[in-house]
Amino acid sequence: MRASRIDAFLMTQNVDLYYYSGSMQTGYLFIPSIGEATFYVRRSVERAKLETAVRVAELGAFRHFGQTLRNDYGALFGQSEAGSVRMAADLDVLPAQTFLKLSELLTSSGRCELIDGSAYIRRQRMIKSAWEIGRIEAAAQAVAEALDASLHELREGVSELDWMARVEYELRRRGHIGLMRMRGYNQEIATGMVISGAAAAVPSYFDGPAGGLGLGAASPQSVSRSIIRRNEPILLDVGCCIDGYVIDQTRTAVIGALPAHLMKAYEVSETLIQAAERQMMPGALCSKLYEDALAGCAAEGLADHFMGFGPDQAKFLGHGIGLEIDEWPVLAKGFDIPLEPGMVIAVEPKFTFPGEGVVGIENSYLITEQGPRALTRSKTGLIVLP
Repeated sequence: MRASRIDAFLMTQNVDLYYYSGSMQTGYLFIPSIGEATFYVRRSVERAKLETAVRVAELGAFRHFGQTLRNDYGALFGQSEAGSVRMAADLDVLPAQTFLKLSELLTSSGRCELIDGSAYIRRQRMIKSAWEIGRIEAAAQAVAEALDASLHELREGVSELDWMARVEYELRRRGHIGLMRMRGYNQEIATGMVISGAAAAVPSYFDGPAGGLGLGAASPQSVSRSIIRRNEPILLDVGCCIDGYVIDQTRTAVIGALPAHLMKAYEVSETLIQAAERQMMPGALCSKLYEDALAGCAAEGLADHFMGFGPDQAKFLGHGIGLEIDEWPVLAKGFDIPLEPGMVIAVEPKFTFPGEGVVGIENSYLITEQGPRALTRSKTGLIVLP
């Protein structure tokens, strides 16, 4: 913060509050560049005191919040006579109405400049601690066990919804909190996507290679009541969240056999993820991995089907995971950040065929000094069911 001339940081979003304080109670976490932080809590103050080592104070009436900060941090806000206090906030997720109100409260007496600090947060959260990695590994183990416990019920005539319910039951028994958080505006995801045949290739608002019919216009993605049939691809894109941290993985299954052109596409997805594994060394540029994947798809005549189809193609090869499913870094064009030890990235080369389905694979990796270490526990390879 001091190196970037930021005088204070204001955290407002649940995930950011949890990451920096250890508590997800409703309120605002104020972190000065010098001095003690304060978690101003609306509800529940008592629970926040149990969950965080940060100083906790009752928020009180929101209209007085600006004055409360000035009273508590008089030395900091006293600088406003010489120049504005530069206060950063997680503006990528802060509602515009709250931003406008905060701006009014903070500038009503004395000068305060509210700036976007979201990139600082996202860059810091790219690098995971040993504890965070352990939570992601626990989620990966839960997914592997849940799939193993459910595959015997994946058979012809079962609906996507019915089988997903079985997987979710197994995941919940193993500590899955029941949701997967996303940072992107209006982006949502449940436990994952189990979608079969043509339903998987139906596009949706979700920024990914597979959409799914969903259960109606109010939930236009992921599982539907479509019946699973023989000789069509079944996309098992299943995640899990343990103690707030997610794993993301995909396997492709089939009851019987895949048509030859879908089998070829699946084999190319495995080739692409193996090529990415060889490249994911510290210092490698995220954008270069994506460019090389595009070149590999073009060489196989599959560029039009990579990560979606037509105007609905997703423009990435992989993404960071952690407390949210769409963290930095992103393996995408223009994302010229080099890989660093401690990053955790889900790599998901997939191919979409309208009217037929989606095939592909997804593994999550920890970047180490020696290269990538797979955190995903489920066995790789096409799952062929009788």
